Amino acid sequence: MNLLVRLFVQYPVLLLAITVHEYSHGKMAEKFGDDTARVMGRLSLNPVVHMDIIGTVILPLLSIITGAPLFGWAKPVPVNMYHMNKKQIIFVSLAGSLANFLTAGIFAFIFHILRIYKIDFQGSEMLFIYAILINIVLAVFNLVPIPPLDGSKVLSSLLPGNLAYKYESAMAQYGFFLILILLSTGILWAFLSPIINFLIHLFIPNFWGIF
Repeated sequence: MNLLVRLFVQYPVLLLAITVHEYSHGKMAEKFGDDTARVMGRLSLNPVVHMDIIGTVILPLLSIITGAPLFGWAKPVPVNMYHMNKKQIIFVSLAGSLANFLTAGIFAFIFHILRIYKIDFQGSEMLFIYAILINIVLAVFNLVPIPPLDGSKVLSSLLPGNLAYKYESAMAQYGFFLILILLSTGILWAFLSPIINFLIHLFIPNFWGIF
């Protein structure tokens, strides 16, 4: 793939996706009375305040240069969940992925409107397509119930107290390494790919016919 496309289309879209994701966690937490993100200057749609040197800069740029699939993350928005009930924790945890699905939906809506009315994209088709794809992938990936991903907080909140404690204790130290292993072996993507492909075709029914 063209290096310029990856650098000036995919990378900005990734920054948008992870920024919206983290902002939404903080905004939902604020609705439940936790202003930690705002106090720490993290309740912002400015991608700079969410940048993680490895996950937002080094790893994505290495992916771009080497041609590997674009991958990255932002610094988690600080949220104080100790004063929230389980239902509120679930809403806060799901807010990031829901925001990414909404973002994908907005780009898909505009994309289809432009195509229906045969408005010239001026070469911007790839921007819309990658905005949809990256937001969907990020949303689904974060729902995996392994720490530090958001799905782990959802699962922990759904489990009875003793099981939640055992789950958190067992996964807290090794969750990140487990994710890396599952990614490197392809096991995780084998599981997620059918879900991601279904959602992509839901947002862009004729996806494969575009290229």
